[in-house]
This record gives sequence, structure tokens and C-alpha cells, in this order.
Amino acid sequence: MTFTVRPDQGEASDFDLGDITCVGESGSVSSAGQIPDQGMMIYLSVPLLLDSLRPLLTGERKAVSFVGTDTSFRLDFRRDRKGVVSVSAKRTALGTCTREELADAVLRAARELEEEGLSELPAGGGARGDFDSSMERFRASVT
Repeated sequence: MTFTVRPDQGEASDFDLGDITCVGESGSVSSAGQIPDQGMMIYLSVPLLLDSLRPLLTGERKAVSFVGTDTSFRLDFRRDRKGVVSVSAKRTALGTCTREELADAVLRAARELEEEGLSELPAGGGARGDFDSSMERFRASVT
């Protein structure tokens, strides 16, 4: 899983566009390069993804779907009885992983986005607070 901010958007903002790429053993999908454009407000979408995945990873739900902010890009996650999570997009399987592997992949990508761009956002903006809160709740639920 990777999260990227699109270049050349001017001064950093809560609403910067970016992309999510998900790669598995059976395939990959990215919001980048799609027609129509499936880029999303990345600093708002990543907290939404973290919050969407928490109930799946804690065992509260068996399936969740994520749709990014201001996009039609969607990822579907389904957990079986043994805890194996299958990931798909557009009804196409991307691969499977354990809950721990999924949590690690998403957390690693979120940390990279946090280190690379979050500090550039305006201090009073809501995206930074949402991101921090979602990261804290996600970490607490998967450790």
C-alpha cells in the first residue's frame, strides 16, 4: 500500500490531491492515471481508510469498503473465519494477507505520508488533527 501526494499543487493544503496504490500477489490497482480521474483528497482519505479498517482488524466486522474523499476509487476488504483478509477492487482480487500484514502495510504507508507531507499542512487545518486522531486510534486497535 502506498499513499502519494500529487506534485505541483502550490502551497500545501488539507485538500491536496493524491493517490492510493494497492499491490497484492494477484494484481494491483491505483487511483493514479484513471479516466475519469480518481485522485482523492489524500490527507482526508487516509484517515478515512484507517477508520474504515479498524472494525475489520479488531474482528467487529467481516467486510468493509473504502471510498476515498471526492473520488470513486474503492477498495473492498473481507476477512474469513481464519483471519485472512482478501482485498479487491472493481470486483477483481488483488490478494490476501493476514490482519497483521494489512495493518502493517497501511500503517507504514500512513507514516510515510505523515513524514513527507503532513508537517507542511497549515497548523490550524482539520486534516492534520483528523490524521493524528485516526493514527492514534488505529495504532491502539492493532497493538
